[in-house]
Amino acid sequence: MIELAGKTLVITGASGGIGQALCLELAKEGVNLVLNARARAPLDELAKRCQEAGVKAGWMSGSAAGEEIALRLVKRALEIGNFHGFIHAAGVLNPGPRVFELSTGWFREIFEASVTAGYQMARAAFPRLEAGGVAVFFGSGAAEMEVPGMGAYCAAKAAEEHLARQLAAEAPHIVTFIFRPGVVDTRMTRGAANAEGGAAEGLRKRFGDYLKSGSMLAPGVPARALVTILKTDPRRYHGKIARW
Repeated sequence: MIELAGKTLVITGASGGIGQALCLELAKEGVNLVLNARARAPLDELAKRCQEAGVKAGWMSGSAAGEEIALRLVKRALEIGNFHGFIHAAGVLNPGPRVFELSTGWFREIFEASVTAGYQMARAAFPRLEAGGVAVFFGSGAAEMEVPGMGAYCAAKAAEEHLARQLAAEAPHIVTFIFRPGVVDTRMTRGAANAEGGAAEGLRKRFGDYLKSGSMLAPGVPARALVTILKTDPRRYHGKIARW
C-alpha cells in the first residue's frame, strides 16, 4: 500500500462530476489538494468541504491550457509541500455538431481542455516531481471510436492518451497513466442527451438510453476506483490504460 496522506495533488476539472467526487475521496485519504476548473464559484465551496476533512486545499480558476495558470497551480502545490503530481480530469464535449460544423472556438476549446492543458500541466509539473510522483490523464473509450456528434472529443481524447504514453516513455521515473472511468452520470453526458446539431439525434438516443436504463455510473464510483489504484500499485499501469 502507498501512503497518500500528507501528499499534495493538483486536480483539474475539479468543479463538478468525477473531478469533484475525486477531490472529496482524496481529502478523506488525507491528501492536500490544489483545485482547478474554469468556473470560480464551485471551487471555493469544494475547497471548504475538503478542508473540513482536515486537509489543506487551495484553488485557482482558469483554464490549465494557459501556461501561467499551470505554473501557478504547481507553485501552489509546492508551497503546500510534498508535491506528488497531478490528475488531469478536465474535459469539454460540445456535443451535437458534426466535426465540419463545429465553430473554430468550440473545436479549439475541446482540444485545449484535454490536450493543451495536459501538456501544460506536464510541462509545469514534471521538472519539479521526484521519482514516484504521479501524472494521471483521464481517457475515454471514445479515443477508439467514431461517434457522430462528438468527433472532436474522440480525436482529442486519442491525442491526450497518446500524450500520456509519450510522457511515460520520456520520464519513466514519474508514474504516468491513463484512467478511463466508463460512462458516468455528469453534466457532460447529460448535455449529450440533449445535444443539438447535425449529428445530435444519434447522441440524444445513445445517452438518453443510458439515462433511462440507469446504466451510467455515479461519479463517486470511478473516483473511488482511481483512489484505490493510487493507494495500491499505480506503477503497474505506467504508460497504459487503467479501465473502470
